[in-house]
Formats: sequence, structure tokens, C-alpha cells
Amino acid sequence: MKEIKTKETKKIERYLATVGRRKTAAARARVTVGGKGIHITVNGRELAKYFSVKKLQDAPLAPFAAASLKDAAVSVRVSGGGVRAQAEAVRLAIARALVAHDPAYRPRLKTLGFLKRDPRMVERKKPGLRKARRPQQWRKR
Repeated sequence: MKEIKTKETKKIERYLATVGRRKTAAARARVTVGGKGIHITVNGRELAKYFSVKKLQDAPLAPFAAASLKDAAVSVRVSGGGVRAQAEAVRLAIARALVAHDPAYRPRLKTLGFLKRDPRMVERKKPGLRKARRPQQWRKR
């Protein structure tokens, strides 16, 4: 657990820093448990502004619903991948932070698949081929 001091109030806030990845997207989350309601900022923007589709907004909120936690502040820096991969990378980072906060959340989050990293990535293009596995087109004449 790391500490951060704010200048105005001189109080110390404790947060949990975790990393979540999916495909080529990587998310670094700082989760502070407590406060009033769930407040998530992604790359300095509100969750609804960054992920405009409702389905993508539900992914980062799902670990809180599974853990039945209603008060937390989350700040996330995410890069790489597509929008869906970024949303699920944020979900993994938040789920890992909740497990670090209270290991009792682990069985529930694990059964829902929130602690599993999706390792799939695009295969590299090989020389002599048109794509990763697609060969050159054969011509009879």
C-alpha cells in the first residue's frame, strides 16, 4: 500500500496500485477504498466520457458489484489495444486491487473470471507470407 500526501489538507490517503492487461492493452490503477460512492477516472476523464458505450462502462464497475463494495475512488492510466481490451484491462486491475485490499473477495471474483488475463495477441507476419499464416496465392500460369 502506498501513501500520497495532498498539499491542501495535509492528510494521507492510502491507495492500492495494481496493473491489468488484456491483449496489448495495459492499465495501471490506483484504488482508494472508502469515500462516498464509486468514482472512476480513466486517463484524467470520467468513466462515461472515456468509454462512451454502456457495455464498456459496465466492465470496470463489475468487480465492485461482485464484491458488493459501494465506496471507492479509482484513478486509471490505460494505453495500447482497442477500447474493449482497455475496458477489460481496467477491470482486471480493479479486481486485483480489491483482492489485495481483502482476500475474501478472491473466490467470488475468480469464479466470475475477473482475475484471468487474456493473453491473446496478434501473431507476427512471417517472411514469404502475405499475413501471419496466409501463403502467397498460387498461380497455374
